[in-house]
Amino acid sequence: MSMTVEIPGYKSVSLSNVVMDFNGTIAVDGKLKATVKPLLVALAKHLNVYVATSDTQGTAATEMKDMPVSLLIFNAIQAGESKKTLVEELGADHCACIGNGRNDRLMFQVAALSIAVLEAEGLYAPLLLDADLLARSSEEAIALLLDRKRLISGLRG
Repeated sequence: MSMTVEIPGYKSVSLSNVVMDFNGTIAVDGKLKATVKPLLVALAKHLNVYVATSDTQGTAATEMKDMPVSLLIFNAIQAGESKKTLVEELGADHCACIGNGRNDRLMFQVAALSIAVLEAEGLYAPLLLDADLLARSSEEAIALLLDRKRLISGLRG
């Protein structure tokens, strides 16, 4: 599975993986957003989807059950470094990431494409310095990956 997106005046990205945060990104207060579920299913038809989290609420395994994603739960203290390592192991040049928190910053710095999300739990402001795009919701962030024209529109030169 892969997708290539030519972004005029910016860069070309060939993606095969997307790593996304759970709490604050696709989940609010530990609950996977119902509107995100069908989008994850659609995205998993095009890219390998990884949900990487320190699982602050302790609900990720239950909430992600039966979803077509790989769930990775990391120690909270090392979550940022663990997410970065995951992106590097997957091949940073072929990886997109979606997140909102401080522990997402390192993966944003190495991934080919990074989308910051501003949801109910807030956004770590310095993360914006490493993001290619800011989306108003996780649904909009995933939609950017599902609709190349939206992605191109936000990034073209």
